[in-house]
Amino acid sequence: MNFLSLFVLIPLLMLGGLYLAKGIKAIRGVMVAGSTVLLILSIVLTFLYLGERQAGATAEMLFRADTVWYAPLHISYSVGVDGISVAMLLLSAVIVFTGTFASWKLQPLTKEYFLWFTLLSMGVFGFFISIDLFTMFMFYEIALIPMYLLIGVWGSGRKEYAAMKLTLMLMGGSAFLLIGILGIFFGAGGTTMNILEIARLHNIPFAQQCIWFPLTFLGFGVLGALFPFHTWSPDGHASAPTAVSMLHAGVLMKLGGYGCFRIAMYLMPEAANELGWIFLILTGISVVYGAFSACVQTDLKYINAYSSVSHCGLVLFAILMMNQTAATGAVLQMLSHGLMTALFFALIGMIYGRTHTRDVRELNGLMKVMPFLSVCYVIAGLANLGLPGLSGFVAEMTIFVGSFQNFDVFHRTLTIIACSSIVITAVYILRLVGKILYGTCTNKHHLALTDATWDERFAVICLIICVAGLGMAPFWVSHMIGESVLPVVSHLIP
Repeated sequence: MNFLSLFVLIPLLMLGGLYLAKGIKAIRGVMVAGSTVLLILSIVLTFLYLGERQAGATAEMLFRADTVWYAPLHISYSVGVDGISVAMLLLSAVIVFTGTFASWKLQPLTKEYFLWFTLLSMGVFGFFISIDLFTMFMFYEIALIPMYLLIGVWGSGRKEYAAMKLTLMLMGGSAFLLIGILGIFFGAGGTTMNILEIARLHNIPFAQQCIWFPLTFLGFGVLGALFPFHTWSPDGHASAPTAVSMLHAGVLMKLGGYGCFRIAMYLMPEAANELGWIFLILTGISVVYGAFSACVQTDLKYINAYSSVSHCGLVLFAILMMNQTAATGAVLQMLSHGLMTALFFALIGMIYGRTHTRDVRELNGLMKVMPFLSVCYVIAGLANLGLPGLSGFVAEMTIFVGSFQNFDVFHRTLTIIACSSIVITAVYILRLVGKILYGTCTNKHHLALTDATWDERFAVICLIICVAGLGMAPFWVSHMIGESVLPVVSHLIP
């Protein structure tokens, strides 16, 4: 069996184990064992990949496997990874692992919750290892479908409304995406769905690229919170349970940026050069609009959700700059945002579980009541605003340096506008930290609250280590990513 297929097989075995599990301890045991194995596999894969590259491997994708599924339509189970895929798999494994502990005390219907959570995870892992258009789309849909039930059943607030809104908008994006994928397949001659082969043939007519590129970019962009199709994101995040918010914002939204880069930009470079400016303006709006919107929110989850719109907008913004430095920054931003937003949502869930409110106006003086969670919240906030030494600084600096390498006035003007989001982010993060953590605790009920439990501390510490590790030692990651974005970027240079 191909090594990469284990990332799909392990979640399948977890589904079987959860179905047979009796009792909460058995359910937790299956989840901890499965998520730990996935994390170990991702770490092993990272070292194997780095070893292959150091040994002189020149193939664009490593650890490849191809099995024909349906020959008449040239559909195959084709898998392979480059540095971008390896980084995304590692991120996914970390979020699934920590999300398991963040859901340790979830009630009711614990088994059913983890079944859907695991199915979503399987879709994410399958998507990142796929290099066949059909297989990638199949795993993409597997990752999206569980979100409706995870929010609609286990969510809070206006959960039914949020779940339906999210599902309708993402499925609408999937419809555009399916049309775009079919257009790519038939436009390339209808002989293969393998992404690498289509890119090598480079035979999609320009006129057709100008039709399929917007549909494909838009289809993936909806999941990446592209303006004005981002409105599902704040409602979905605000209503989702903690671990689902972590996985959704931390990993699922990265499918959008990854797909835009891997399929839309890579396979239709001429159309990307011709039409990319339209989406560049939309992503620039996402960056600034998301930051401004976060400033006026009073719900902790909505603040983080709009912050995610801004940070995910930076990913698409950097991709459309079409140079190696900016593209490397885009992938670093996917990693950084995935870790720090998962940390934020985990902490918000823990605070809400104790105070039973997410309203900023009702929270103050939490540092005296729950010091561990408060200190961790400060670290998450500093990462979000781009403090040097944490992951946010590395990613954003790489994006803006790469974006400014485009010497024309249009690109540099948009870059300067996007840079303003740094200031806006600092404003709402520092105001938020000062309001809810410091000062006098005026709610007498909050004075009796307890700090984090062992499972919560474990999940949070793991995420903080990753955020700090990426911030202080980013070079091996950026080098691995930089080598892998080069083949895509070389297609985009006119």
